[in-house]
Amino acid sequence: MSDVAVPGDGTVLPARPVIGILHPGAMGAALGSALKPVASGVVWAAAGRSQATSKRAELADLIGVPDLAELARRSHLVVSICPPHAALDVAQQVAAAVEGRPDPPLYVDANAVSPATVEKIGELLGRERVVDGAVIGPPAWEAGRSVLWLSGEHAQPVADLFAGSPFATAVLDGGLGAASALKACFALRTKALPTIWATMAAAAHRYGVLDDLRGEVARTGGDLDAELSALRGRAGDRAWRWAGEMDEAGDAVAAAGLPDGFSRAAAEVYRRLADGSLEL
Repeated sequence: MSDVAVPGDGTVLPARPVIGILHPGAMGAALGSALKPVASGVVWAAAGRSQATSKRAELADLIGVPDLAELARRSHLVVSICPPHAALDVAQQVAAAVEGRPDPPLYVDANAVSPATVEKIGELLGRERVVDGAVIGPPAWEAGRSVLWLSGEHAQPVADLFAGSPFATAVLDGGLGAASALKACFALRTKALPTIWATMAAAAHRYGVLDDLRGEVARTGGDLDAELSALRGRAGDRAWRWAGEMDEAGDAVAAAGLPDGFSRAAAEVYRRLADGSLEL
């Protein structure tokens, strides 16, 4: 791959850039692994990370560096993939680490956040240096399951890095925030709608009509227990993270002038699932 021009100060993204992944959870490890063939090194920040994260990074054959600041200083491209509530804080740490650097890295915010949060990240790091990313699908270790949507001035060079990888890519014309908007809207279907089943079942249980509800759902062609089981399986230990995603989705919907209660209620359901105050 030839050098790819990036923002108008004359710098380039090298043919084989150093790429930093913040942080290699399940999705981050998959993204890091996908980028290895085109990078001179894919690095991750080891300080304060769990043993599980370290193991994922090891299995993905990523290179550990001491901390986030060192990762930011070494990288030509930084990919942030962290819990939604931490996205802005991670960007602030990167901004502090590269302050004064004449060739700061491109920064891909691949988190499930609102367009407004991406705008704030653009203000921190420079809009021309930020690419908005959103993964729809599971961590991709094989092709055909996940798409990385990208938007922003230099989305295409980032998309080119994933050519031939398990992640399909698509570039949106809408500019910074468009990828996050798509993810937030899609999440209403994948994460907000399923919480209706949990709310239905919990309310029916408290009113003593759960068995009757189950029967009516079955009579009309549904399966309450199957829906609850599916939600239980998908949310699992990710409920706390999905609460943050639904908060961000609520912000996105509200900013569009639309009712945001679906996302706010879903966020609360996931919080209760996470703390054990709501059981499926």
